[in-house]
Amino acid sequence: MKLRPYQNEGKQAILNAWESGSRYVLYVLPTGGGKTVVFSSILADPVGLTVAVAHRREILGQISMALAVNGVRHSILGPDKASRTFSAQHRDEVGRSYIDPNARVCVASVDTLRAREGALKSWGFQVRRWVQDEAHHMLEDNKWGKVASLFPNAHGLGVTATPLRGDGRSLQEGRGGVFQTLIQGPSPRWLINKGYLADYRIFAPLSNINLGGVNVTQSGDFNRVKLAQAAKESQIVGDVTEQYRRLAPGEMGVTFVTDVKTAENLAGHFRLCGVPAVALSAESKDDERVEALKAFKSGEIKQLVNVDLFGEGFDLPAIQVVSFARPTASYGLYCQQFGRVLRRDNRKTHGKIIDHVGNVVRHGLPDKPREWSLEGGRAPSEDMAAPPLRTCETCLKLWEGYSRACPFCGHTPEIQGRSLPEQVEGDLFELDPEVLAQMRGEASKIDAPESEIIAPLQYAGAPVEAVRGLAANHRKRQQAQRELRDTMALWGGYAKRAGLSESARLIRFFREFGVDVLSAQALGKPAAEDLRVRVELSIGGF
Repeated sequence: MKLRPYQNEGKQAILNAWESGSRYVLYVLPTGGGKTVVFSSILADPVGLTVAVAHRREILGQISMALAVNGVRHSILGPDKASRTFSAQHRDEVGRSYIDPNARVCVASVDTLRAREGALKSWGFQVRRWVQDEAHHMLEDNKWGKVASLFPNAHGLGVTATPLRGDGRSLQEGRGGVFQTLIQGPSPRWLINKGYLADYRIFAPLSNINLGGVNVTQSGDFNRVKLAQAAKESQIVGDVTEQYRRLAPGEMGVTFVTDVKTAENLAGHFRLCGVPAVALSAESKDDERVEALKAFKSGEIKQLVNVDLFGEGFDLPAIQVVSFARPTASYGLYCQQFGRVLRRDNRKTHGKIIDHVGNVVRHGLPDKPREWSLEGGRAPSEDMAAPPLRTCETCLKLWEGYSRACPFCGHTPEIQGRSLPEQVEGDLFELDPEVLAQMRGEASKIDAPESEIIAPLQYAGAPVEAVRGLAANHRKRQQAQRELRDTMALWGGYAKRAGLSESARLIRFFREFGVDVLSAQALGKPAAEDLRVRVELSIGGF
C-alpha cells in the first residue's frame, strides 16, 4: 500500500508510540488528508486479527472501499445486507469483491459489536489492533469507549480531523477519555499548498435567519428545535437556491440544513428551479441513500440536501460546492462540513463555500494553524490573533487578510466611523486627524523629560519623597517603553519582510495584541512589560 510521505511519517509515529508504551493513540489529520489510507495500511500489516470500527453505514462502506482499492481482503461485522451492498460497490469500482468472511481484517459497526458483545468475547481476545474512525466520539463511559474493552490484548488507534467535542469533555485517559497520546499530522493549509487538497473560495451572501432566541445546549451546538423554527421563519430556502444558481450553476453540491422538513422543502425548491436534488437524513432508508449517492456520483443529481448526514467521513472528491444553510456553534462540525469540498478532483480548480448563516465568521477559517491536545475544551469562536474576515458587498466573496480592498474585484468599502481605533481595526491611517493627534500626544508624554513631569508637584510644594517617587516611576515607565518600542520595531521589520504593507501591519498588530500601536506606546510599566513579552513570543510566527 503506497503512502504519501506525510502519511508514512504519521504511520511510523503511531507505531513508535505503541512501541513506547502508549496503548491507545489518537491520530489527527485534516479532512481529505487520507486518514483512511493510513489506518488501512496499519490494518493490513501482518500482525494478526485487526478491526476497523465505525458508527455509520456510510463510513463502514468507505473503509471497506479503501481496503478494496488497496487489495486488502476483509470481513464485514454488521448487517448481511451491508456485506452484499459493499461487495457490489467493490465490483463497480475495482472489478471484484474483497469481502472475505475468513479474512484477518474486519470492518465492524460499533452497534453490532455492542449488540453481540457476549458472543464475540473469545474473538475479541484474538484482536491485536483496532482502529476507530471519527474517534472524537470516544469516551470511557460511552458505547465507542466501551467497545475498546472487547479487545483487551490489542493496541488501539483513533483517527479524526477534529479532536474536540461539543460538550468540551476530554479525550484523555484518566479524564473521561481513553487516549494516552496524540499525534498531529500536517495542517489543512500545508496540504493545500502542497497540492494534496483543493483550495477554496468563500461566498457570504446576506441572510435573514435570526439566531437571537436560539440557545446553545450542553452538546455545544444550537438547540435543534429552535434552530429549525428560525430557519422556517427565514427565507433561507429561496436564498440557497438563488445563490447556488448564481454562483455555482450546474456544479455538484452538498447543502447542510437544520431539519428534515427544511431539507424536503429545499430539495423541492431546487427541483422547481431545474436543479436535480434529493433530501436525505438519518430517517432516509439505506436503499434511498445508496441510490442517491450513485446518482450524485454520476451527475444525475446535482444537490444532496442533508441534515447532519454528510459532515463526518463522507468521501466524494467530486463535490464542487458546499452550502451552509444550517448554523452551528460546534467548531468540529463546522470543520467537518467545510472539509467536504477540499478533496481534489479534476473537475474543479477550487472548492466553493456558500455560507448563508455566518459559520465562517463565527468560527474563522478551518485551515489556520492550530495545536490540538487531548485535554478537551471548545475551540474559541473569536481569535484576536486571526486576520479579520471580510465579505465584499459587490462580489460576495469572503477573504482572510489585512487589506481593505477585495482581492477578487478590487472594491474598497467605506469605513463607518473613524473616532476610535476599534472602528478602523487599528489602522491609524484611517482615523480622524484630531483623534490621531490626541493619541500621539498621549504617547509623547512618555518621552517628556523628568523635570517636566515633576514640575507640577514641585510648584505645589509637595513633599520631597513624593517628587522623588514620581520621578522614579517615570524613569521605570520610560525604560519599559523603550524595551517595548524596540520589540515592536523588530516585530514590524519581520511583518514587512513577510510582505505586509504599513496599513496591514497596523491592522495585524491590533488584531493580534488587542491594542493599536500608538496606544501601546502610552501604556504604563506593567502593561508595557506584559505586551513586550507577548510581542516577543509572536515574532517566531513570521
